[in-house]
Amino acid sequence: MKFFIDTANLAQIKEANELGILDGVTTNPSLMAKEGIKGNDAIMNHYKTICEMVDGDISAEVISTEFSAIVEEGKKLAAIHPNIVVKVPMIKDGVKAIKWFTDNGIRTNCTLVFSAGQAILAAKAGATYLSPFIGRIDDSNWDGVELISQISQIYSIQGFKTQILAASIRNALHIVRCAEAGADVCTCPLDSILGLLKHPLTDIGLAKFLEDAKKTV
Repeated sequence: MKFFIDTANLAQIKEANELGILDGVTTNPSLMAKEGIKGNDAIMNHYKTICEMVDGDISAEVISTEFSAIVEEGKKLAAIHPNIVVKVPMIKDGVKAIKWFTDNGIRTNCTLVFSAGQAILAAKAGATYLSPFIGRIDDSNWDGVELISQISQIYSIQGFKTQILAASIRNALHIVRCAEAGADVCTCPLDSILGLLKHPLTDIGLAKFLEDAKKTV
């Protein structure tokens, strides 16, 4: 399973990359706004900086909702760097745009996915990645990881090549469960990735080793 970091914060991207396990980055308008990045030129330059930092796929999201506008915006994003993947919302014109991008050699990430039916449409249109938002599904009193499992089964049976990118990850347990359910990628906040490091027995064992090492000096 690939690890992407879900942020527009350059310091967090650098820290995750230095772990040696980072495969890519996902961003969205909310994450850009959180970093105070405003204006089209600033956003495009920020994407370029991220691409120069990370040797992997970088999802850059369109903000248009009409087919021709999505296509024009997506073409500009894809021109920033070969690693850019155009992030397109799961709406009618979004699906049409994904098919256009697929036919024209531009990779896509279909975002805001909450059902298996939506996942089928995105795969049929040729999406490179599919982003089910499992944390938000959990918030609606359903198990988001179950959706990952359902989509994984459907894609396997039908032979779809679209990669399942588990999004809206809230904690380290989400990451582990998504790996069990068949996700190809997890995109996570830095805290969730670092949470995988933690175990009290590791801390206890290390403390004991260090204490015993002092006796050998």
